[in-house]
Amino acid sequence: MALQGPFFGKRESDSLTPRSPSSSLGGSSSLGSAGSSAVGAQPFSAPAATPAPSTAPAGESGAKLTVGPNIKLKGVEITDCDTLVVEGTVEATMNSRVIQIAEQGAFKGSAEIDLAEVRGTFDGELTVRQKLVIFATGKVTGKIRYGKIVIEEGGQLSGEITFGTDQASSGAGKAKGEQTAAA
Repeated sequence: MALQGPFFGKRESDSLTPRSPSSSLGGSSSLGSAGSSAVGAQPFSAPAATPAPSTAPAGESGAKLTVGPNIKLKGVEITDCDTLVVEGTVEATMNSRVIQIAEQGAFKGSAEIDLAEVRGTFDGELTVRQKLVIFATGKVTGKIRYGKIVIEEGGQLSGEITFGTDQASSGAGKAKGEQTAAA
């Protein structure tokens, strides 16, 4: 992320540099001020480079992988990813902090997560150590273990559902069988 500040600074400088000589006769006052802030990259990039690393770790503190719409990611093991955003289709195994499945997104496989937000579909084995949130458009099926759960009206949950994660699931709170929740 430290490369973002200089990367955008260079890109902005490159896009403004060709314009400055061609418009130096006609409109140097408007581009001159923009060009001087872009050319003098130290005042522009130093503030941009300083807040970017401090803002990113405070917000998400780590690596984020986004699988965009119409993208299919199949047969992988996702590691060292703090946040996975699924807008396409993912068939994988993962251990992460956060998973966010968009309305058009689908995840099939197994996942161990701290926080799961499901607006699309999840099918497989899901262990949510902290909180599972199923929105109105969300559908979760398979073998599900969770610490806390929130199901919006219209959200669906079915399969083998267990309250508590591996550490806390000593048999108490199990709900086996087919269950659909539309709270």
